[in-house]
This record gives sequence, C-alpha cells and structure tokens, in this order.
Amino acid sequence: MASLKMIDIAVNFTADGMFKGVYHGKNCHLPDIATVLNRAWSAGVDRIIVTGGSLEESREALAIAETDARLFCTVGVHPTRCSEFEESGDPEKHYQDLFSLANEGMQKGKVVAIGECGLDYDRLQFCPADIQKKYFEKQFELAYATKLPMFLHMRAAAADFCEIVERNKNRFTGGVAHSFTGSALDRDKLLSFDNMYIGVNGCSLKTAEHLDVMKGIPVERMMIETDSPYCEIKNTHAGMKFVESTWPSKKKEKYDQECIVKGRNEPCLVRQVLEVVAGYKGLGDINQLSSTLYHNTCRVFFPQDLDSAADALLSGHHNTN
Repeated sequence: MASLKMIDIAVNFTADGMFKGVYHGKNCHLPDIATVLNRAWSAGVDRIIVTGGSLEESREALAIAETDARLFCTVGVHPTRCSEFEESGDPEKHYQDLFSLANEGMQKGKVVAIGECGLDYDRLQFCPADIQKKYFEKQFELAYATKLPMFLHMRAAAADFCEIVERNKNRFTGGVAHSFTGSALDRDKLLSFDNMYIGVNGCSLKTAEHLDVMKGIPVERMMIETDSPYCEIKNTHAGMKFVESTWPSKKKEKYDQECIVKGRNEPCLVRQVLEVVAGYKGLGDINQLSSTLYHNTCRVFFPQDLDSAADALLSGHHNTN
C-alpha cells in the first residue's frame, strides 16, 4: 500500500483531546498517537506537520515533533485564539515568546512555518474581527523575522484576508491557505498571489460545488492534508465515490488499536484525499499526482530537501560524465 509518498500538512495533535483518548470530556481509550502515526507511515505518509494554534499549543506541537524525525510543526496563533495576545497582559511579550519558540524550533530543524494564522469570520464569538485582523497582520512580522513560510486559515473572510496578504506579500516567502472551502472566486483570489498554495482536505470535497472549485486548483498549486481529527471524508460527501482505500473502523467505545476510530480523522486518510483529487480531476496516474503534491510541499516547507536532491542529481550527472 505504501508505494505513494505523501505529506500531511495539517494534523491537530494538540488542539483536541481525541488523540489522547478524550471525546467531549469523556475518556474512552488510552492516548494513541504512536498507533496513529504507525498507520500513517504504513499508508505512505512520509512526514506530518503538526499544527500550532496558540503559544501553548505551539510549544506542545514542538515537543511532539521532537519525538520522530518525520514530524514537524508550526508556531502561531489561530484567528479564533488571537485574544490571547491581549489577555496575556503584554501583547509584545507574547509576540516575543512566539518568536523565541519559532527560533528554538528552527534550530532543532522542526518548525517549518508560522501559523496557523489568518481570519475566521464564521466564529466571531471566539474573537472579534478587529482583533483577528490586528494579530493576523502582526504574524507577518514573525514570518519576516524568521524567513519562514506561512500556514494560513481563511474562513468566510476572503476580502479582508486577501487585502492583508496583499499588503504583506513581500514579507513572507510562501504559504498555504489550508482547509480550503471557499468559492471559485476565493480560489482565484488566492491563486493570484504567486507564492500561495491551497490545502485540500475532506471539507474541501463535501459537495459537488466544492469538487468543481477543487478541480480548478492547478495541481502545481495544491497540497493535501487531513486536518485530523476533523474534516474526514464522510459517506455523505460528494467526493466519497472516488475513495479507493479504506480502513476497518470501530466506535470509540469499542476501541481497537487495529482499527481507526469512527468519526475521528487521522493522517493515514490523507491517501483518500489524494484519491478524490485524482478521481475528480480524471488523472490516471496517481503516482505522478502524489509526486507533484509532495514536491509542492517541499518547495514551501522543506526547501533544503529540494536543494539537496538537486545537488545529488547534479553530482550524479557529473559522475556519469
């Protein structure tokens, strides 16, 4: 099964208790991140980027990333959590703490992006728009200071989001608008930034309209993700008919480590996202698609790998000559 090579750019090991066995405050099974990771590696997942959504979660994401050579993470503050800058009592110190953490993680070779940051106008009850905008903009300073790409979130806020990106487009090296569920117009706005990629997961493949919007994302500008434990491809989703790989599943109450937990997305299922993209775009060669998406992800988040691969290729040519 593992002949494909994939990178899951979005896994929430810290934001939710499900991978610790806790569902809605109820303990259903032991923490199982190790089991989940083994399933991912067996399915052809080559690396995973663990999402940081607050200062505290970013610290935890870095600690998790340090447990395996194939794990990496982001450092940043999610739009719905941006109130933490002011609630900390000293927004500038909060920024400096993020900067120090990002630097520490870069030195360890683990932090590959600033984020998750952006705008979310679907959930203004958690953080008002003006605070979101202020601290989205502030995190471009982090990207500029660290020279890291950005891991971005845009929900029901395309106009303001694109205006802020436009203003700051020279302050970051590249980025991905992850978990994309916007319109064709939103997609085209994002694609107008030449250093912007679009991340696709189960939520991007829900309806026939979603599939049409996804079809218009050139594969050279796409990345794939699960956004686990959220955003699984459900049986009711339009994309489901293109899914070929399945895993046995059981309810959380009947937990079995050989099975995935019903209703909990996990990184091995990024393979299904790949299959839906290939199926709906009518691409016969899933290996070629997988390779392109892998290359896109390395170009933004792991550029040193492309450099070393190119060097190896060049030295190989020199040797044969």
